[in-house]
Amino acid sequence: MNVNFFVTCLCDTIKADVAKQSVLLLEKLGCQIHFPSEQSCCGMPSINSGYIKDSLPAMKSMIRAFEGNDDPIIVPAGSCSAMLKNYPDYLTDEPSWHQRAVQVAQRVQEMTSFIVDTLGVVDVGAKLQGRAVYHPSCSLLRKMNVVNQPLQLLEHVEGLTLEPIANQQTCCGFGGTFSVKMPEISAAMVSEKVQHIEQVQPDYLIGADISCLINIGGRLHRQGNPLKVMHIAQVLMSH
Repeated sequence: MNVNFFVTCLCDTIKADVAKQSVLLLEKLGCQIHFPSEQSCCGMPSINSGYIKDSLPAMKSMIRAFEGNDDPIIVPAGSCSAMLKNYPDYLTDEPSWHQRAVQVAQRVQEMTSFIVDTLGVVDVGAKLQGRAVYHPSCSLLRKMNVVNQPLQLLEHVEGLTLEPIANQQTCCGFGGTFSVKMPEISAAMVSEKVQHIEQVQPDYLIGADISCLINIGGRLHRQGNPLKVMHIAQVLMSH
C-alpha cells in the first residue's frame, strides 16, 4: 500500500530514531513510503496558544504538501493526527480551503490505528523481554479515540508483559503549551504519574506520543530512575 508519512516536529528535531523506526515498520508491513518534502509544523503550538489566524499559513502549507495524492497520511503521534483532522474547523470562513482541509483530514490516520484497523495486523513479529507500562496519551485516547489498537500490538510482542497502573488514563501534565503556562500544575500531574509508574517497577515506559514520553521520561531521569522510555514504533521494531 502507498502511504504518506508526516514526520512531526518532535521526530524531526528531537527523536529522529522514532521516525526512522516508524518508516522501517511501515515498510516491513508492505507499505511504500512517500515523504512530501514541503511538510512542516502542523501549527499545534500556536493554535493551542490561541493564535488561530497566525496559524492559517502553516495549515494551508501542510494541506498543499499532502495534496499530491489520495493515499493515507500516517502520523506516529496522536496529537499531530488530531491537529490535522481539526483543520476544517479553522477554515470554515474560506470554503475552498475548508473543502481541501476536509479531503486531507479524511486521509489522516495515527500509525497504530492504521496498522491494526487498515492493514489488519496485530502481530508484527517483535520481541522484547521485560515488564512495561503503557501510557495512553490524551490526544490519542480522547481526540483520536484510539484505545485498544496500541494495546493489541503490544500484547503480541513476544516476551513483553504489560502492567496496569493506578489512574492509567490520567493526563501526564504536558498538554503542549499547558506545561509552559501552568508549570506548577503540570509538575504536580507528572509527579503523580511517575509515582504510579514506579509503584509497579517496570522495565519500560511505552507510549505513542513523543511529547508525553519526553515529559514523563524527563521527570523519571531527574529522579534518577533508569526506566527505559520507548515509543511504540521502537518497541515494534525490537527483535
